[in-house]
Amino acid sequence: MGTLYYGDNLDILRRYLKDETVDLVYLDPPFNSAQDYNAFFHEKDGTDAASQIRAFEDTWHWNQESERVYQELVTQPGKVSEIMQAFRTFLGQNDMMAYLAMMVPRLVELRRVLKRTGSLYLHCDPTASHYLKLLCDAVMGKENFRNCIIWKRTSAHGNVGKRFATVQDDVLFYTKTDVWVWNQQYLPYSEDYTKSHYGQVEEKTGRRFTTRDLTAAMERASSGQLYEWKGIRPPASRCWSCAKENMEKFEADGLLVYSSRGMPRLKLYLDEMPGTPCDDVWTDIFPINSQASERLGYPTQKPVALLERIIKASSNPGHLVLDPFCGCGTTIDAAEKHSRKWIGIDITQLATSLIKNRLRDTYGDKIEIITVGEPVTPNEAYTLAEQDKFQFQWWALGLVGARPVEQKKGADRGIDGKILFRDDPRETKPEQIIIQVKGGKTGVKDVRDLRGVLDREKAAMGVLISLQPPTRDMVAEAVSAGFYEHKTNKQQYPRLQLRTVKELMEGKPIERPTAFAALDDTFKKAPKAPAKDGHQHELTL
Repeated sequence: MGTLYYGDNLDILRRYLKDETVDLVYLDPPFNSAQDYNAFFHEKDGTDAASQIRAFEDTWHWNQESERVYQELVTQPGKVSEIMQAFRTFLGQNDMMAYLAMMVPRLVELRRVLKRTGSLYLHCDPTASHYLKLLCDAVMGKENFRNCIIWKRTSAHGNVGKRFATVQDDVLFYTKTDVWVWNQQYLPYSEDYTKSHYGQVEEKTGRRFTTRDLTAAMERASSGQLYEWKGIRPPASRCWSCAKENMEKFEADGLLVYSSRGMPRLKLYLDEMPGTPCDDVWTDIFPINSQASERLGYPTQKPVALLERIIKASSNPGHLVLDPFCGCGTTIDAAEKHSRKWIGIDITQLATSLIKNRLRDTYGDKIEIITVGEPVTPNEAYTLAEQDKFQFQWWALGLVGARPVEQKKGADRGIDGKILFRDDPRETKPEQIIIQVKGGKTGVKDVRDLRGVLDREKAAMGVLISLQPPTRDMVAEAVSAGFYEHKTNKQQYPRLQLRTVKELMEGKPIERPTAFAALDDTFKKAPKAPAKDGHQHELTL
């Protein structure tokens, strides 16, 4: 169960989330690494497609807005004001200072929405982790710092220069108070440990086991622990570590073995042991490589296993998990998988589209996803188009399940998005449906231009999505483009189609080969979740 919000997470947190309602916060904010991240969409063979689109610009600059936020922060007494003034003295007015000024109010809001038993995990890299640690000390309280988890996110690469290779991310773990939800996580024993500590093997079952002493120091003695067992008493100054009825149960269950002197010892089976308690250096969770089934092509995508460990350690089933920078939805996926409620927030329509596709691929087509902040009426779509052309495009492309295509400066090739499909699964090259999105006035020239793009790209079909209804001439021009014929069942579809945002919002789809007649290659598919109790998993929000 969850809610997906589109918009600035600071505004969303202040507007929608009440005090002390969240059990666990995980955030993986941009690291101020001064680079543009691009979302790559991968072809069936795993190679990068030529098309890509900027997901977010990971660069911060000191400007008037940064100064305004800073002044608001330092006028309020407290540790946050003190640390920001210290940062200003040390850093001056630079990009790192702008990044920290962006983070402060968000961390303050995240602490506000956390329950008293809640936890916060901030994922960062060495570029800013030391500054963020001090910032979190000020916001969360240095006494509530629990761990700096080191995650080995990659292997050493060549040509690192005159320094050691950087292969880690840091995950700062804080709690809101000194009482918090905690479920100890364990790692499997190493092979060497298993051989040295569980060297005995039960002949009948083949189970490995070790044995434990059943005596305890006399200080722990109670009247129920001072007894004779099969003619044997514990050594001087010792007592039995359990009551006689427990010893009898161990005996009945076949869990006692005896030394040559008749002293009982308790069998401990390897397959019943939880493992080694997980420490703060995580080298067993591997990054997402180019062949990983869960790889969606989103920049900075983290493995589900990483979020699963955090979620299982610091929340229980039914608890609420929040990710205010949810990207492609790894936190949401892990939360849903482990029966947690969730809230995801992201500032790009690209992210919300990817998350919806991911959840539908994983949990089935019947999944219902409610979003807050996206247009729900044509008037709201008009407003989004006026506010941000690209966000409007990404949202409109999501209405038809298309993937965006990067708009490079000075190189507009008349393609805003694509749908890829194959009539025959044996075909190696998919067919294309070219999508154009128009937020302003449209005319017959737009239809002719799109027809020219179809011819140039040798595309199967094209769709013009507009806010305004098409004119009679536009419809006539689209009809004159003819039909695309399915290669196997010979069914025909209009080669050039016109759809208004209103029509799409009311449920009128584009005409194209269905999933039963064609294989959709538009997005890389997320792995399906295992069926529960023999039924396909469904999510109702």
